[in-house]
Amino acid sequence: MRLDRRNFLKAAGCAAAGIVSNGCWRQTSRSATKKPNFIIIMADDLGYGDLSCYGSTLAKTPNIDALAAGGLKFTDYHSNGAVCSPTRAALVTGRYQQRSGITGVVTAQSHRHTGMDLAETTFAEVLRSSGYATGLFGKWHLGYSKDYNPIHQGFDEFTGFVSGNVDYHSHIDQEGYEDWWQGTDLKPEEGYSTYLIAQHGLAFLEKHNTGPFCLYLAHESPHYPLQGPDDPPARTAGKGRSADKKPKEPQAVYRTMIEALDKTVGDLVTKVKQLGLEENTFIFFCSDNGANRTGSNAPLRGYKCEMWEGGHRVPAIAYWPGKIAAGTVTDETALGMDLFATMSDLAGAPLPAGLKLDGVSLAPLMLKNQKLPKRSLFWQCQNQKAIRKGDWKLVVNPEGKESNDVYLFNLKDDLSEKNNLTEQYPDIVKELTEALEKWEKDVSAGVQNRS
Repeated sequence: MRLDRRNFLKAAGCAAAGIVSNGCWRQTSRSATKKPNFIIIMADDLGYGDLSCYGSTLAKTPNIDALAAGGLKFTDYHSNGAVCSPTRAALVTGRYQQRSGITGVVTAQSHRHTGMDLAETTFAEVLRSSGYATGLFGKWHLGYSKDYNPIHQGFDEFTGFVSGNVDYHSHIDQEGYEDWWQGTDLKPEEGYSTYLIAQHGLAFLEKHNTGPFCLYLAHESPHYPLQGPDDPPARTAGKGRSADKKPKEPQAVYRTMIEALDKTVGDLVTKVKQLGLEENTFIFFCSDNGANRTGSNAPLRGYKCEMWEGGHRVPAIAYWPGKIAAGTVTDETALGMDLFATMSDLAGAPLPAGLKLDGVSLAPLMLKNQKLPKRSLFWQCQNQKAIRKGDWKLVVNPEGKESNDVYLFNLKDDLSEKNNLTEQYPDIVKELTEALEKWEKDVSAGVQNRS
């Protein structure tokens, strides 16, 4: 069912505080509410094994580790996609990305004319309708044209880039276009992108410290090009497609990129504390997909763009002092699309009529240590597919070839996906295959051709 987004936004203009007799929501002061604030921090291509608290020996990440020590660490959290754009579509819509047609990367080379349909309802729109200030700083990657800018998708403020990646210093995209925006205006800024994104996030906190607010920090780090804070720019505007040469010591640069990201997390938490917002602010840290071969997904098999666990099982941490017990770990299976339902639940923000989310609220798990509802979960990247039901995972065509090879794993016993059990459990293969086919039919109505 397609929502009439214009009617929803008209209602949103009445600001949800209390229903009055004419059905329009009456605006109230943001400072008068006790609704929680939200900060979503998403890293880019950060692998399961790239943080100290997940076993990394390469980078030191004391600030992110402190979030885990003071909150809830997920060991079975997944991005909805194994590449950038699909994960981001699922995150902001709370639904499988296939429903909005974002089945693959919205590339700078071939997709500058298109983006996520404006008829989609985002968490920013729903929260804004309940009196929240909303801001996105960093990577959008759901449309290059001004028509698809996040300003048109519920975000009051946007500063950052709309492509898959930019030069960290010159902010030029991989096709040679300038790509640093303030709202719908190109507005170049000097500085390392990781630090700029963080600075805008801190300014947003200062501006909206009376709350409630939703701050989405979509970092570029540690996505290529491999550039640390002290490295020179590599791309120049108007020069066309960039090859992005690897540095002589790529892992050394990769380490500095992750550690720069970690520093900004520390600065953010410090600012939240200084503003007296810590006890009323929910912070969630995650990655958009697994690492490429420069990073680490240990002990998982595979990398970004793949249906193996290394492609989509990623680090995730929920932090909310006084609400989420410190130092806890959960093995419950969660996905990025669950964050929409979670924030709506915690904020008491009603969904527009007819909107059905695929994600579920994580609030009972995080606040009361309750189990999540049993459900089958699905991934698809081009012709690679996977389904998860409990400990069982079925992977179809994991190498991306036309062979339609099928693999079955029990992740409880075989997290590294080494032992194919298809011959031992044909009934489970049949059950999961049928469920996967049914899911594909269900979401296929939203698929657009992006080849």
